[in-house]
Amino acid sequence: MRILAIDTSCDETSVAVTDGRKVLSNVIYSQVLLHKKWGGVVPSIAKRAHEERIDFVIEETFRKVGNKNLCSLHKIDAIAVTQGPGLAMALEVGIKKAKELAQKHHKKLIAVNHLEGHIYSAFVENSKGNPKHEFKFPYLALIVSGGHTEFVIFRDHLRYEIIGATLDDAAGEALDKAAKLLGLGYPGGSVLERLATQVDNIDEYNFPRPMLKSGDLNFSFSGLKTSFYYFLKGQDGKKAKISEVKLEQNRVRTSEVRLLASSFQEAVFDTLIKKTEMAIKLTTINQLIVVGGVTANLRLRKLMRNLAKKYQGKVLFPTYKYLSGDNAAMIGVVAGYKADKKLFVEDIDKLDRIPRWSL
Repeated sequence: MRILAIDTSCDETSVAVTDGRKVLSNVIYSQVLLHKKWGGVVPSIAKRAHEERIDFVIEETFRKVGNKNLCSLHKIDAIAVTQGPGLAMALEVGIKKAKELAQKHHKKLIAVNHLEGHIYSAFVENSKGNPKHEFKFPYLALIVSGGHTEFVIFRDHLRYEIIGATLDDAAGEALDKAAKLLGLGYPGGSVLERLATQVDNIDEYNFPRPMLKSGDLNFSFSGLKTSFYYFLKGQDGKKAKISEVKLEQNRVRTSEVRLLASSFQEAVFDTLIKKTEMAIKLTTINQLIVVGGVTANLRLRKLMRNLAKKYQGKVLFPTYKYLSGDNAAMIGVVAGYKADKKLFVEDIDKLDRIPRWSL
C-alpha cells in the first residue's frame, strides 16, 4: 500500500510517502534553530511552526517522489499519522491535518505509536529496496532518545513487550542537560560526541553508573545529572578537580570541557551497555535493535556492536541518519503492516492525541 505518513510528535515536521518498507519520499523540517535560544523545545512555538510548515512539507514530499504516477493524493491508498507519545500541542497539528486529508480525499486513516515507528526504523528501505534486512523474531529492542529509554521485546509484527524503562530522565535528555550545564547550547548531545573524540582518556572523572545493582532493567539518569551538576559546583563532598569552573557563566577551560563531555557521555553509554547485557542474559535474545536519536552517536554504535559480537548476535541500527531522529518514513512503514491487518481508525472524528501513549 502507498501511504502518506505525517509525524509532528515534537520539533520536526515530517511527511513521507511509503510503499511497504520502501520510502519513496521523506521530508523533514527541523525547528532546532527556533528552540535553540530557549535551551529546549517550547510547545507553543513548536505548534505554531508545525502549523506554518505542514502544508509546504506535504507539497514538497509529493514533489520529491519523482514519479508523476505517485505525486498526488489520488494515488495514495491510506494516510498515517503519529497519535503519540509526544508533545500534545505538536501532535495535535499532525492529527488535525491527517483527519482533514482523509475526510476530504476519502482515504483510510491509520494511527501509529511513535515508539513502534522507532522500532521499525531499523528495517526501513530506500526506494530501491535497500538494505534488505529480513525479520528474524524475536528481537531485543532498545529505544534511546531524548524522551525515551526503554527495552522492548519485539516478538512479531506489531507485538511488543516492555521489560524496562527510565524512571525519570531519558538518556538523550541527560546528555542534552549536561551539555547545557557546560554552556554548549541546545541540542547538546552531538556537541558532547564531537568533544569526546578529542580526548585520549575517555573516562577521566568516572561519573556514577546508575541502577546497575537494581536487579531490574529500568534506568534512571536524573541522579547522574545531579551528580554532574554538583561536581561542577565543587559540592560533591570531595575536593573539586575543576578549580576554574564558573557554572553561573557557563564557562570552563576548553581542555576540561572535552574531558567532562567525554566522561559524562561514557557514564551514560556504559550504563546502557551494561543494562543491555543484563537484558540479553535475562531474555536469552541476542538479536538487538538499537534505535532513537541517540543512536546517531558513533561511539554508542561501536559499543553496541562489540556487545552483540560478545554474545554471537547481531545489532541493527537505523541505516540512514535521518531515521535515528523523528521522521514520518518509519511511521509509514509501521502503517503498512497495520493496513495489512485492517487496523484502520474506525471513527476519524474521534481520533485524538495520546501524549503518554505506551506501546
